[in-house]
Amino acid sequence: MNRARSLDRLRAAEEPWDFVVIGGGATGLGAAVDAASRGHRVALIEQADFAKGTSSRSTKLVHGGVRYLRQGNISLVLEALRERGRLARNAPHLVHDQAFVIPNYKWWEGPFYGIGMKVYDQLAGRLGLSPSRMLSRRETLELLPTIETANLTGGVIYHDGQFDDARLAVNLARTAENLGATVVNYCRCAGLVKEGGAVAGVRVKDLESGAEFEVPARAVINATGVFVDDLRRYDEPEVKPLVTVSQGIHLVLPKSFLPGRAAIMVPKTADGRVLFAVPWHGVVVVGTTDTPLPAASLEPRALDEERDFVLEHARLYLAEDPGEDDVLSVFAGLRPLVRTGDGGSTAALSRDHTIVVSESGLVTITGGKWTTYRKMGEDVIDHAEMVAGVEPRRCRTEELGIHGITTGPAADPLLAHYGSDAAAIAALFRENPENARPLHPALPARRGEVLWHAREEMARTVEDVLARRTRSLLLNARAALEAAPEVAALLAAETGRDEDWARAQVEAFSSLARGYIFTDPASRAGASD
Repeated sequence: MNRARSLDRLRAAEEPWDFVVIGGGATGLGAAVDAASRGHRVALIEQADFAKGTSSRSTKLVHGGVRYLRQGNISLVLEALRERGRLARNAPHLVHDQAFVIPNYKWWEGPFYGIGMKVYDQLAGRLGLSPSRMLSRRETLELLPTIETANLTGGVIYHDGQFDDARLAVNLARTAENLGATVVNYCRCAGLVKEGGAVAGVRVKDLESGAEFEVPARAVINATGVFVDDLRRYDEPEVKPLVTVSQGIHLVLPKSFLPGRAAIMVPKTADGRVLFAVPWHGVVVVGTTDTPLPAASLEPRALDEERDFVLEHARLYLAEDPGEDDVLSVFAGLRPLVRTGDGGSTAALSRDHTIVVSESGLVTITGGKWTTYRKMGEDVIDHAEMVAGVEPRRCRTEELGIHGITTGPAADPLLAHYGSDAAAIAALFRENPENARPLHPALPARRGEVLWHAREEMARTVEDVLARRTRSLLLNARAALEAAPEVAALLAAETGRDEDWARAQVEAFSSLARGYIFTDPASRAGASD
């Protein structure tokens, strides 16, 4: 992907695009892939970087939703389990089977959760992963050697999917482009263009140059997640809000706290949520919370009570109690939940997606979750085809391989998540031994990967590289902060920027990264970005 070329295509189109998608997270990217695969002309703009918001801040799971099964939302679980199977098939380089153990500390928990997980297996049908089963106390300790042993009676093992959310987002952007779509980051929707009261395009501001221009479209799709109401107000200033914002946070701990391959699933915490401790990229991700917030922000911060809650629950289930200094990173994400009833606890709300078409034809999609992104894309393009008045075409994404798809073993395990792109990155390592050098001793990412991100994946900033392309900020915030100057220098050389730009990039990233360090005051909610 090349931003300059994509921007030129966006501005130079002589005919209206069939669809302009606003939002470069899971939902918008899924819509762009779906539309392009049907042969429609589609452009996507994102105000920041792909997956800058919610879509890079998940629990890293491709799952049916055990909690929704408990709520009795069988239709959502069925849909999510089908989509889990499809995603595992269409992106095997990014999605893999992850074993989860529910530790049992009371006599009734084994049969209770065991039966529930058998229902979960049956709902998955032929798209299921490995079957669940009951575990003895000894088997549970073999899988979870660092679990709290007092009163442990056994466990239940089941299987779900795991993935790298931001990496999937980048690969979806490349999939869309491979299919003919035009995708551009750092382009903000500055307003809607209307003709005769109907939405006929968008006003776009290129945040790098400051230039503004209009992009005509037969239909505009609002896929901006927690920000959908901001865009809807461009269309109807007095529109009733559609979304409630809920925050979830995660703590990242060293692998030593959960050294095996299995994850822990706690089926019910004090706030009614499921809590996970999941091995991921050589660390352990623990979360999450469900905290209603009054407003959305692009860079949310964990609340003190959320941080304490997750750390307290980690101590309840791990034999060695993690301390604040053990936390490698803390990150927060916002969920767009469709407003229902009188509000109340957001933990009780479903993650079903909703599509709304305004009187002027603005198509808004919100809700949902990463696992069902493909189905959300299918549904919103079905609606958008009618709004745009274009020829309806059959959805083609159920069996569409995602960019990088490969099923063979990776020659370099540290590059496995790049899929078929790994060979080209390895060639950069061979081209210059310096390219194979790690960015930091505590991080797996190497210098040559930064070159690849700049050349092929539209990485524009130090944050793009360290927060999303490599996940370094999540894996170890302090190490990422220390790696920032080298990344800035590499990007500056690749993009023709000067030393002043590089210094500004390091300053901006340093301010952001301190918000991910558990013991840094900047990580507290309300701190300046």
